[in-house]
Amino acid sequence: MRQEVQQLELLCTQLYESQDPNIRVEAEKALVVFQNSPDALSKCQLLLERSESSYAQLLACTTLTKIISRSSQNLPLQQRIDIRNYVLNYLATRPKLPNFVLQALITLFARISKLGWFDGEKEDYVFRNVVTDISQFLQGSVEYCMVGVQLLSQLVVEMNQILDSEGSRSLTKHRKIASSFRDTQLFEIFRLACSLLSTANENCKNLNFDDVSQHGLITQCLRLAHNCLTFDFIGTSTDESSDDLCTVQIPTSWRPAFLDHSTLKLFFDLYHSLPDSLSPLALSCLVQIASVRRSLFSNPERAKFLAHLVNGVKHILQNPQGLRNPNNYHEFCRLLARLKSNYQLGELVMFENYQETIRLITEFTVESLQVWQFAPNSVHYLLSLWQRMVASVPYVKATEPHMLETFTPEVTNAYIKARLEAVAVIIRDGLEDPLDDMGMVLQQLEQVSVIARCDYQKTCAMLVQVFDQTAALYQDLINSTNTMQVDFNIQEIRLTWLVYIIGAAIGGRISFNAHDEHDVMDGEMVVRVLQLMNLTDSRLPQSGCEKLELSFLNFFEQFRKIYIGEQVPKTIKIYKRLQDVLGIGEEHLVLSVFMRKIITNLKYWGGSEQTISKSLMLLSDLSVGYTCVRKMVKLDEVIFLLSSHTSEHFPFLGNNVSLSEMRLRSMFYTSLGRLLMVDLGDEDEKFENFMLPLASVLDTLGNIFSVSTDTSVFNTDEIRKPLIGIARDLRGLAFAFNTKSSFMLLFDWLYPAYMPIFLRAIELWATDPQMTTPVLKLFAELVQNRSQRLQFDVSSPHGILLFREASKIICTYAKYILPIDPPKEQIYPMKLKGISICFSMLKAALCGNYVNFGVFRLYGDDTLENALKTFIKLLLCIPRNGLLDYPKLSQTYYVLLECLAQDHMNFLATLEPQVFLYILSTISDGLNAIDTMICTGCCTTLDHITTYLFKQLQIKEKKTRQGLPITNEPFLQVLELHAGILQQILSTVLNFIMFDECRNQWSMSRPLLGLILLNEQYFNQLRENIIRSQPPDKQAAMAQWFENLMEGVERNLLCRNRDKFTQNLSMFKKELTEKGSNVTVNTNSINDMITT
Repeated sequence: MRQEVQQLELLCTQLYESQDPNIRVEAEKALVVFQNSPDALSKCQLLLERSESSYAQLLACTTLTKIISRSSQNLPLQQRIDIRNYVLNYLATRPKLPNFVLQALITLFARISKLGWFDGEKEDYVFRNVVTDISQFLQGSVEYCMVGVQLLSQLVVEMNQILDSEGSRSLTKHRKIASSFRDTQLFEIFRLACSLLSTANENCKNLNFDDVSQHGLITQCLRLAHNCLTFDFIGTSTDESSDDLCTVQIPTSWRPAFLDHSTLKLFFDLYHSLPDSLSPLALSCLVQIASVRRSLFSNPERAKFLAHLVNGVKHILQNPQGLRNPNNYHEFCRLLARLKSNYQLGELVMFENYQETIRLITEFTVESLQVWQFAPNSVHYLLSLWQRMVASVPYVKATEPHMLETFTPEVTNAYIKARLEAVAVIIRDGLEDPLDDMGMVLQQLEQVSVIARCDYQKTCAMLVQVFDQTAALYQDLINSTNTMQVDFNIQEIRLTWLVYIIGAAIGGRISFNAHDEHDVMDGEMVVRVLQLMNLTDSRLPQSGCEKLELSFLNFFEQFRKIYIGEQVPKTIKIYKRLQDVLGIGEEHLVLSVFMRKIITNLKYWGGSEQTISKSLMLLSDLSVGYTCVRKMVKLDEVIFLLSSHTSEHFPFLGNNVSLSEMRLRSMFYTSLGRLLMVDLGDEDEKFENFMLPLASVLDTLGNIFSVSTDTSVFNTDEIRKPLIGIARDLRGLAFAFNTKSSFMLLFDWLYPAYMPIFLRAIELWATDPQMTTPVLKLFAELVQNRSQRLQFDVSSPHGILLFREASKIICTYAKYILPIDPPKEQIYPMKLKGISICFSMLKAALCGNYVNFGVFRLYGDDTLENALKTFIKLLLCIPRNGLLDYPKLSQTYYVLLECLAQDHMNFLATLEPQVFLYILSTISDGLNAIDTMICTGCCTTLDHITTYLFKQLQIKEKKTRQGLPITNEPFLQVLELHAGILQQILSTVLNFIMFDECRNQWSMSRPLLGLILLNEQYFNQLRENIIRSQPPDKQAAMAQWFENLMEGVERNLLCRNRDKFTQNLSMFKKELTEKGSNVTVNTNSINDMITT
């Protein structure tokens, strides 16, 4: 035994301390074998008792936790109780354990308590006596007390989260345990935490926070209180990233703790008395307390609670010393944001010290914006507070003044000045530029856009004044001959900020609250931005500022949303100001400005992928508006764009750009396609003229492919990039051409002249995804019956011709891609991505409803058969776990399989036994997928298969009765030889419905009836096993529920019968949920069925 312990200690040391990665890998493999060994449980106890290595102790704890997590139902109750008691005794007798071992033991205790929460004998739930069991720790020394608090804290955390190991446990069971814990233990634990903190607060002057033990105990008590307050009380599983919107759903039974304002006062007192290393936790608790649901209080109670809360906030603002700590500052900003997210402005203004408090908050906000380097991530919460207050002004009915018109302009001005003053510091000192994080900038601008509208006249006046000053300095620098580049950069970035802020201010216009005066003010700002843009555009041949260009595009996007479109009144005042200054007083003239800017960017910013992308997104947005696009096609700029879309005019269409930038070409040609379609009709000449640049590229490629025998020529960028580009261009056009006439023009142009070029490209570069992906995606788009554009005439062969070309592409790609075996880390980009696109292409073609597939077999055409056989080959080359490991691949595969099961079941029925069993195994995997769409699709596929099988069996029985010869149906032979496969799936589906939170119960019910009818004897055995597994007093109820499940259900799969079964199943599930017990159906892995 000692030798075995020493061996495990050595492996642990190698895993955690060795510098050699190979040794670590081998040690990890050996320890995984140990964790999965049958005698791991006894060896873990041996390690804990005899090993002196902390790493070995950690191994024992984590192994026990894994054993408990995966097989708690299989361990006898007494054994689990013994493990739990052993952990508590171990902690009690070894208080000086390393922290990581201590935490592992505490996690083990919490896990075994949670998983055994409903286990006991005669209503004695032995795992629920947590507070009693831990009380001996709480009454001991500081070290013991800290362990006791950690045990409670980890238990709260454990009860609040769904574990990875609980994949097979239902969310319903997790919520049942969590709800029971909430109702029976959580409030007591919270009061215990408050009691310990209250004692600490009373004795605060006698505490030595330099003492690690005392400091640690207070930390753990605060964490315990915080964990209680952040508990998921109603099972909403809120996203922590949006915690500023959170409401804490405190149970009604907790009311006394919040009506007694000593709880609120306790945490404010703790903030003021604790050192900076602890006070942020007190503020975190206050954030949660401030977010308690409104309905917990009556109106007078809420007003009193709010008064105490605001008084506490005001006291912190009057004594801001603690806010110099960044953590305190951040939590306090969160606390301020919660004031408005959980309380109405009308309630806040009724507070007697409201005016003084709002003044203090304003001063705090202004100062915070000025010291922008201190805690930049906290500004969001302050702006959120002001945004919500301003947004609620129209709804305030209180007679007391809210004073926002007085204080809000100060906040807006502070934000603008802080942004501008920071620019020089950032550039001169080389600091991180906030403009590099546009997600944060746009979020702040969205908040500022609302705040700025409170007193819009002051905001606009300030923006115009600052803009004029900055633009004048910029003009002086341009005219000066000895300008330093750094000064030039500073002014450009300041103008960038101003353009962003002006765009946000315009975007904050609300139609029901807009005034003509506001539109006039907008006009003043728009005029200045357009004048600045004209100035910068004139300098683009020499130099330009990318960030300033991006701000112009953002400005245009905001202007487009507010002032361009069908819903904008034609008498709006903004156009009058634009007419007076710039001579663009109508919408089509403004659109002309937009288009000139887009063309200018495409011409001069070919090296900036971001600028090109934003410009094309603006063009795309403009091209989808019904009225807007009809005005645009008459503009000279658009006419130029449609006639000159070549690399000569737009460098990003050339071969000297990166492959990532070439992806933008699809978006560009989608927009051009929409513009072209407006007046296209059936005009072949107009279309041919537009396609001339593309035809030139394809003709050149075709000539090279036909005459060149030197394959090395094909690996040059002069060949590769034009092909990538033309495939992306055509894909963009195909996406835009969503009418029958426009698509026919494109298809007739492509077929048959240019189709061989793409087929040849697949042959040459099948193993190069940079080349194949654009071509495959082009054909995947061509076969999409978007907006019913592929509804060909009855005499047209186009549907068959299109499918033939798609089939050729799929089969050719498969021929070359199947033999390659890329490394695991490269398998998706090198192989699986192309296969996924092929699946998508085939699904679109099969489900497009524009090809009569019976024609192929009738006339001996093997196009369809080749495509389907190729699908099977591609499927079998995919590692089975790869289907669900790669979401895009799994989505395309399962929708294609559903299509095949629906319309091509005859093909599936002729597959080799192992192939069909493999497909069934993927369906079984899909039933357990996290993605509900995949699970639902698998149910539909399974329903088609069981229905087909049931009909075939009925036909066979009928022929047998009539004495007719029976044909050997391969499909039936497979299921006769492997009868357990459908039984296994039946067991899986039934388990899923009965004991999981089945969100797609209707979909699950459809194949279940077919599975039951095909396996009636097995279903009866399964039912008897489930009934016998119940406690004796519940067996009769379970038997009755199963009886009711099949009541009135006939032995057929007619629609009426299915609906009856679905209704019965709903009642069956309801009875189980409300009155059922904790049983599961014992399902073996379906893999076992495949390998036997």
